[in-house]
Amino acid sequence: MAITASQVKELREMTGAGMMDCKKALTATEGDMDQAVEWLRENGLAKAAKKSGRIAAEGIVAVDVDEDGKVASIVEVNSETDFVAKNEKFQAYVAEVAAQAKNSSAASMEEFMAEKWAAEDAGSVEEKLKL
Repeated sequence: MAITASQVKELREMTGAGMMDCKKALTATEGDMDQAVEWLRENGLAKAAKKSGRIAAEGIVAVDVDEDGKVASIVEVNSETDFVAKNEKFQAYVAEVAAQAKNSSAASMEEFMAEKWAAEDAGSVEEKLKL
């Protein structure tokens, strides 16, 4: 089956994945958009696992304070390059992590990473990190 540019564009808009990854996903799933999204998710988790041992020396810190000023969170999320740290999507993600942390009752990092992601239906905090 021939994959069209419009299919690649649609999948890219849905997932935010790169064009070549979208094309590979559509080719692997014979053009099935839902299966391609799942393929990208699984492939992304595998790539994230490979990169987990790398040094992340760049990043940003975000602070989220409750309206009454009694509850707050401070989080640091690191990346490999300063280009990622300056990216608007990354900055929005870090702000969402700070909001999640402020409302969390987790007693450890493992518990926090296992929590359901509050901002959208994306599985756990750890799964959202790997996307």
